[in-house]
Amino acid sequence: MSHIKSHIKEHKQTFLDELIELLKIPSVSADSAFKKDVLLTADFILNSLHKAGCDKVELCETPGYPIVYGEKIIDKNLPTVLVYGHYDVQPADPIELWTSPPFEPVIKETEIHPEGAIFARGACDDKGQMYMHVKALEYMTSTGNLPCNVKFMIEGEEEVGSESLSWFVPRNKEKLANDVILISDTGMIANTIPSITTGLRGLSYVEVEVTGPNRDLHSGLYGGAVANPINILTKMIASLHDENNHITIPGFYDNVEELSKEEREEMAKAPFSLENYKKALDIDAVYGEEGFSTNERNSIRPTLDVNGIWGGYTGEGAKTVIASKAFAKISMRLVPNQDWKEITELFKNHFESIAPKSVKVKVKPHHGGQGYVTPIDNIGYQAASKAYETTFGKTPIPQRSGGSIPIVSLFEKELKSKTILMGFGLNSDAIHSPNEHFGVWNYLKGIETIPYFYKYFTELFKNQ
Repeated sequence: MSHIKSHIKEHKQTFLDELIELLKIPSVSADSAFKKDVLLTADFILNSLHKAGCDKVELCETPGYPIVYGEKIIDKNLPTVLVYGHYDVQPADPIELWTSPPFEPVIKETEIHPEGAIFARGACDDKGQMYMHVKALEYMTSTGNLPCNVKFMIEGEEEVGSESLSWFVPRNKEKLANDVILISDTGMIANTIPSITTGLRGLSYVEVEVTGPNRDLHSGLYGGAVANPINILTKMIASLHDENNHITIPGFYDNVEELSKEEREEMAKAPFSLENYKKALDIDAVYGEEGFSTNERNSIRPTLDVNGIWGGYTGEGAKTVIASKAFAKISMRLVPNQDWKEITELFKNHFESIAPKSVKVKVKPHHGGQGYVTPIDNIGYQAASKAYETTFGKTPIPQRSGGSIPIVSLFEKELKSKTILMGFGLNSDAIHSPNEHFGVWNYLKGIETIPYFYKYFTELFKNQ
């Protein structure tokens, strides 16, 4: 392990070249037009795992996109680490806001990444972070430093709800049996302040449709006499928050986990500059639920946000119509103890109940998942902490994330093992946004740190 830095330095260009080739493939799972590209990406990962040293690799068929499975079993008496990641990416829209094409990766220097960052859709979420694990395995197998067994499960539907994975996991418990699950699909506070994600929010994602007249109408002849679905929809959405930005859906907060004063004080110790936060986003003020800090609002509190809204005429020039229909997509980030199916039903019942009789409302659930909290007293977390200490020279800070990885709670339910979230991205990496990127330093630091997790986890496992 003492030679890992020199190994990375020697193979740096190869590591970057391979990731760039992976990022060129537009594996957008949400759009069927990219189906061939998603499948091509699965093949790429399959071949990469084989080259990295897996003795067994296969494409596991599902009702949707295949799951790439690989394993390297060296001794059944040793612990097994299951690595999870995903090879699908978010749509690149809006394309015009990218400074370089989203599937033509380029390395550019930034203020935060002076050594360069790879700009491409999926660079950080999750191809770059997932591929760190492939290269870490390659290092361990090629140098004889793999201390335990390893399995890989890389899916192609994370960005659309992991429905096929939910089908696959309960049917393959023996194949996926493990002692700990390792995921890099999160971030850390800063390159100089390592952190480990210990909590994830859940998710409920819905689409709403409001229908008024049976066709688009002339706004002069009918305006003021017939309900305008767009007007109605915006009023309904506005009513979902009160003057304190508290969500107004009855029962929404019934099971919300309330953190103690002491826990909130511990969270507040994490370095955070409100001024830098506002500057990075080019905003004059922050916004959110009354009584909570910015870092609490985006991690330990539930939220409701409109992700898209449309209806009527949006083309060039003017067209004076009252639209027949209006639509919106809405996501609710949930905290531990909130059941996403229950919240979806609460939303549906409430949204339908507040609609005036002049319109009809449909609520279509898309997908969701439960929140998750990892205890910091288990050997998986302790191994991750020691790994960061070794490569960063600092003890990482436990941190709750505002994001969601819905399948993590499924893993614990079906596979009975804890998940450790070792992320190397930054909040500024623009995941899900135009100009997504991943620092070259972060990518290589991940490859350096992950093998130490295997080393320390195996040692702690043996000493239990």
